[in-house]
Amino acid sequence: MTDASQIDAQSTFSGTREVDPRHALDAAALDAWMGANVEGYAGPLTIRQFKGGQSNPTYELTTPGRTYVLRRKPPGVLLASAHAVDREFTVISALHAQGFPVARPYALCADDAVVGSMFYVMEKVEGRVLWDLKLPGMAPAERRAIYEAQVDTLAALHAFDPAAIGLEAYGKPGNYFERQVGRWTKQYRASEIDPIPSMDRLIDFLPATLPPQGPTRIVHGDFRLDNLILAPDAAEVRAVLDWELSTLGDPMADFSYLLIAWVIPATQRNGLAGVDIAALGIPSIEETAARYAERAGIAPPTNLDWLFAYNLFRLAAICQGIAGRVRDGTAASAHAKSMAAQVPLLAEAAWSFARKAGA
Repeated sequence: MTDASQIDAQSTFSGTREVDPRHALDAAALDAWMGANVEGYAGPLTIRQFKGGQSNPTYELTTPGRTYVLRRKPPGVLLASAHAVDREFTVISALHAQGFPVARPYALCADDAVVGSMFYVMEKVEGRVLWDLKLPGMAPAERRAIYEAQVDTLAALHAFDPAAIGLEAYGKPGNYFERQVGRWTKQYRASEIDPIPSMDRLIDFLPATLPPQGPTRIVHGDFRLDNLILAPDAAEVRAVLDWELSTLGDPMADFSYLLIAWVIPATQRNGLAGVDIAALGIPSIEETAARYAERAGIAPPTNLDWLFAYNLFRLAAICQGIAGRVRDGTAASAHAKSMAAQVPLLAEAAWSFARKAGA
């Protein structure tokens, strides 16, 4: 991937656009709801849609005095348990109260009649969202500082005892990987279009080789660089975004998901494999694991091959869900078709790690 195409990833995914007609909101109804439910709200209201994000349509709400962000469930028939914006609102409310970097949540609307589906409103946090993991145009020291801030933030999340911050009921205790493999298998089967032999083999292998259960922590579920808002001019995480997949579970799922960037080819914007990370200033897997373990107080993983197989399988299932929404006409992004095309590649990569893990 050239520098030009890397920079293009930034322009492709960043910023806002006109609202997709399929996801249009009733501006008058929303304005009335905001006036009744959001402290300090005063219109008039301008609505635009963010370019990034495959799943829950996300909007920028601008008023003369303040800018907000609205996240809603997509319209139409959805897979069970998907797009749980009420859960997102619950977790960011608890974490915001603890001073963890999330956007301030304002209000949740469970009444579908207002805009057509459940939604919540939070503050818009100003800063940078960085879409290319190779961080083109930066100095090595800048890159290292950003990667260190990223892993420190994940370690801070995993340091919370869920019960101590009111999230003891946010997920089921125990059997985390077993439940997740089952969930993503079910979601994959519900969206399956063409048979993918590697996925079938993984569906047999993963439940038979589950790792021992780790401590129960808040698991973000999609913790990666482009789900962070960084300060405009510093390696400081201002907000962690996109809590749709969060639950209680094993922190190794989150941490190993962060690490798969190091094994995804650098030809992808979300991959580092094949570039000279030392020259770029990006910490190695080993350095990242040591820093995480020190700050989270959790031993680093010893079974990365299994964890990589699991995470790539899960990504393949998520992409297959997007393929299903392309088929059904409910996908929220113009990039959804290219995401769907990733499924066989992700499945094959997952199976290669499964073989290293003993399959």
